Amino acid sequence: MLAGLQQVTFEFGARLIVADATWHIQPGERIGLIGYNGTGKSTLLKLFVGDFQPSAGSVERSRETSIGYLHQDLLSFNTADSILKVALQAFSSILKLEEEIEQIGKELEQTGDEKLLEIYTDKLYQLETADGYTIHHRTAEVLQGLGFSPTDLDRPYQEFSGGWRMRVLLAKMILAKPDLLLLDEPTNHLDLPSIEWLEKYLLHYAGAVVIVSHDKYFLNRMVTKIVELYQEQLHFYTGNYDFYEKEKAVRMELQQKAYENQQDYIRQQERLVERFRAKASKAAMAQSVLKKLDKLERVDAAQLIRPNLKINFSLDKIPGKIIATLKNVKKSFGELAVIQEATAEINRGDKIALIGANGKGKSTLLRILAGTEPHEHGERIDGHNVVQSFYAQHQLESLTLTHTLLEEMSTSGSQLSDLEIRSLLGCFLFSGDDVDKKIKVLSGGEKARVALAKVITSRANFLLLDEPTNHLDLHSCELLIEALHKYEGTIILVSHDRYFISKTANKIWEIENGVVKEFKGGYDEWVSWKERMEKQRTTAAKKSVQPEKSVTTVTQTAPTQQVTKEKKKEVQRTQKLFQQAEKELADATAIQKELEKKLADPSLYSNKEEFLKLEAAYQDCLKNIKILTANYEKLFEEMMQLGE
Repeated sequence: MLAGLQQVTFEFGARLIVADATWHIQPGERIGLIGYNGTGKSTLLKLFVGDFQPSAGSVERSRETSIGYLHQDLLSFNTADSILKVALQAFSSILKLEEEIEQIGKELEQTGDEKLLEIYTDKLYQLETADGYTIHHRTAEVLQGLGFSPTDLDRPYQEFSGGWRMRVLLAKMILAKPDLLLLDEPTNHLDLPSIEWLEKYLLHYAGAVVIVSHDKYFLNRMVTKIVELYQEQLHFYTGNYDFYEKEKAVRMELQQKAYENQQDYIRQQERLVERFRAKASKAAMAQSVLKKLDKLERVDAAQLIRPNLKINFSLDKIPGKIIATLKNVKKSFGELAVIQEATAEINRGDKIALIGANGKGKSTLLRILAGTEPHEHGERIDGHNVVQSFYAQHQLESLTLTHTLLEEMSTSGSQLSDLEIRSLLGCFLFSGDDVDKKIKVLSGGEKARVALAKVITSRANFLLLDEPTNHLDLHSCELLIEALHKYEGTIILVSHDRYFISKTANKIWEIENGVVKEFKGGYDEWVSWKERMEKQRTTAAKKSVQPEKSVTTVTQTAPTQQVTKEKKKEVQRTQKLFQQAEKELADATAIQKELEKKLADPSLYSNKEEFLKLEAAYQDCLKNIKILTANYEKLFEEMMQLGE
């Protein structure tokens, strides 16, 4: 066991978080910790790392167990060091060893002392056995996997936004390879490629992982066990999130049957008591039955108690057919052109998901559409009767921390009375004295609900949503999906939550090389289409490296006129180089297939070193194919020109 709770009870002020909970985390487990917003999932993680102490029971941790804990409070850390240097802090002992070696090396140059030489040699051996020569390469690899470009690595940490800083700290944590990783909403600040990279990395992570997440796709791919914090109790399910949903439904059904059977039994016994209570000869038996009923451990009805957001979007105006139009819009930040000649149209009733890696311009395009981001070229044209409302991550940061909920809602310009605002906040699970709470004491999920409530009051017919599911629990995400289905207006959204996108979008906008490409269909259809396109490209690439076809093409396009002797020699030389390039490309493609076959073998992943070796070989092979393809295409062009 790496860590555990033994009959733990914990109270946060007057509020009970968990009662008499026992949970043991074993090596290699991948666990999803779930629960409704405000139930105390993050608090539970803080018990494991010792930030809080239980009211009763004990938190067990082996002295040898190292724990890495990723949480939002880490964003208070700041430094002028480069992000590479920050992430390298995961190898503090190796960095210290490197400094010692450098210092001893300088002394050795001056003295040439043999004893010092022995120490120097010993330190070098320690560095080699600790795999110290690869730490810079490994760190750069992980940072790039999480979305940083090679040129970002030397940039100061303090230059990056909160989301990107969190990625650096995540990189540092996974590089340290703790025995137990506690990840609180790790996908909140990641784009889709980075989430996929993290999934791949964590699937082969040797330590145990506990994940708090609202991303169903992520949980289904990552975890083999679900721990649910529900009504101050821990409930365990052996399987992924889909299994949990099915199993919970079965458990609820069984509990309801047990409850109904017990109620039938109780009614039967009570009728028996009523029947014989008046008879003196049977009075003792009736009293005995009553005592048994009093001692009976009652089964609760299977009533699912959960917070239900009442999200009802209302429209004041019906807009025209066209909501917004972009014509040849261009946006640059310095020399970096993020949006290039973007032309697109949003029609009434569209529910569009903006897809693309971070830094590709999704949020920028959303801000341009909202009118909050200027652009240097092109037109943005609003449709007739369009009333828009923009929900973005910066809105959570722009909430006034010293305001109460009531005061904050009054700043939305909705002209609602205090009574109407209280009623609306009640729909978002803020009741009674909650409206007098300060924004600064709210959790991330509660702040997100306040920001969403402000969007609702706008009665807009065009919603622009930037990561609306961040900080919402799984159930709240489902309720938001349901509300957006009923919403009669138009939506354009940016989200990394694949489940949320698949359930809400009827169109996909992909930003590629600064250009907006529209796909008319949902997310799952888009993924299938992308896979088909990739398959077609691969097939076409394979056909293009067939020697017979290439030679035939060149022969057919060769001119019939008489060529000079020198030109013939040049043609022959280029043909020879071309055939050699074809062979090299065909050989490299064969190696690629062989490596892919080996990487597809599940048994490979039990051997970490072998996997990393093959993965590196595969990446090198892809780079080599890219170079060989460029050479092949260049020689082909030369042959075509010689044939003219």
